[in-house]
Amino acid sequence: MEPITVYPARMIRTMEPALPTAEAVAVRGDKIIEVGSLESMRPWLDAHPHTIDERFRDHVIMPGFIDPHLHPSMAAVLLPMHFTTALEWHLPWQDVPATRGHNEFLDRLKEIDLDMGDPDEPMFTWGHHPIWHGEVDRRTLNGISANRPIIVWHRGFHTLVVNDAAIAWMGMDEADGERHPQVNMAEGRFFETGLSLAYRYFNPYILESKRFEGGLERLAEVVHFGGHTTIGDMAAGMFNLDMEWDALVKVLERDDTPFRVQMIPPGNALGGGQKDGDRLVQRTVGLRERNTHRLRFYDHVKLFADGGFYAGLMQLGPPGAIDGSHGEWMTPPETFEQVARAYWNAGFKIHVHCTGDMGVELALDTLEKLQWERPRFNHRFTIEHFGVSTPEQVRRMADLGALASVNIYYVHELGHAYWQNKLGHERASQMSRLGTLARHNVTTALHTDFTMAPALPLNSAWVAATRISEAGHVMGPEERLTLDQALRAITIDAAYILGLEHEIGSIRGGKTADFTILEQDPYEVGAENLREIPIWGTVFEGRPHPIKRP
Repeated sequence: MEPITVYPARMIRTMEPALPTAEAVAVRGDKIIEVGSLESMRPWLDAHPHTIDERFRDHVIMPGFIDPHLHPSMAAVLLPMHFTTALEWHLPWQDVPATRGHNEFLDRLKEIDLDMGDPDEPMFTWGHHPIWHGEVDRRTLNGISANRPIIVWHRGFHTLVVNDAAIAWMGMDEADGERHPQVNMAEGRFFETGLSLAYRYFNPYILESKRFEGGLERLAEVVHFGGHTTIGDMAAGMFNLDMEWDALVKVLERDDTPFRVQMIPPGNALGGGQKDGDRLVQRTVGLRERNTHRLRFYDHVKLFADGGFYAGLMQLGPPGAIDGSHGEWMTPPETFEQVARAYWNAGFKIHVHCTGDMGVELALDTLEKLQWERPRFNHRFTIEHFGVSTPEQVRRMADLGALASVNIYYVHELGHAYWQNKLGHERASQMSRLGTLARHNVTTALHTDFTMAPALPLNSAWVAATRISEAGHVMGPEERLTLDQALRAITIDAAYILGLEHEIGSIRGGKTADFTILEQDPYEVGAENLREIPIWGTVFEGRPHPIKRP
């Protein structure tokens, strides 16, 4: 039997109401033995060999942070790209300055083109958004280079634009694109399910082993830098699981990887169309044969309702969008219901990508119908993202037992922009309505959908508790969470969303020894300073892992 290691700390915030604070935590192997003080745990220490590890004596210990919804493979593809985002990004290895304005964006593309040595190397950029950068199309990109393939990926990932040289480099028959309902070949634009067509041509390049593994190494650094010990891959196999899997195992299933990945696969292709329910379920169950210690498929699945939030393709009820634009369905409603029924009847926990109120309505209509047909308790049906919604929908969620996993960063990056350009002030200020969820006792987690938001849980908690937009406005003060609610949403409530609350998310005897080690106490510095708290590192399954500083 392994000896016990005791970690005294300046403060331990357990997120357990029965024992909210403690002075020390005792660990054996990967499990917590007891939480309390050196005096209270004396019977354990007298009975078993132990050591007192003082390294966290001046630190604050919290449960390991959890992001239940991000995309390791998407991040691995995007992180090696050239960033052109409207807001600054602070990554472990560099700070990326903001690019704003149409001319500034085009100048940035020209600068990247000139800096690239190989004239035939394709230029992949990420971060374009029409609100800040203006519209670009195939012709615009031809003006940057007539010879270099240029791929401009939208900030929200759900859209990309290419030039003529990229079409030729892809070897694509333009007629294929013209037949697809979510591809505009005249503009060189692929959006929503049209991305799957682009992936056919891009995958051999973006998933090339050396490039993809390098991106995953960066992703692992980002995850640890944020203080995570558990993340959810909410669409595992986003590009091509067979092409991704070996690299995922090689990079993430290592002794020095201080986090686990809960693998939640998409229940159907992004365009729907697969109506053989038994076959869908069998395929998803079969993925568990791949499981390793850190990469685990289980009884959770992700479905898709409406389009991307950053792309402005969410389905909106009245009064619609200021600019008159309309949303897109990622899965046709009739197909969505059929696929959801197959997984519901098989006992899966269903997560649904919903960004507009009509997407939420489709998900809740389906949930209500399935509950009528085949009632289930503790079903964990979760609305993911939750951009635009109504208060009545939140009450309905509570009635139906639905949960919420919310991208609160929408409020920070898009709150002011969507007030002015998309939704008007009322709906923009109430995006990601966390306060209403809390008032109706709907269990809620915060996620980043990285790279849709920085993979920094304390930053997400800061936005949740302050709702400060990038322009400095407090957006919907009644929709703020309390400090404690915000911290629960990145620990124990996030564990609940993933169905792991019995294993992780709080610090108590019997749970896995996952901790995030902070330099300051969040409850002392207050909500307004959450994102400034330095992170020492983590303890993952009983082993300390300090963050490597540059």
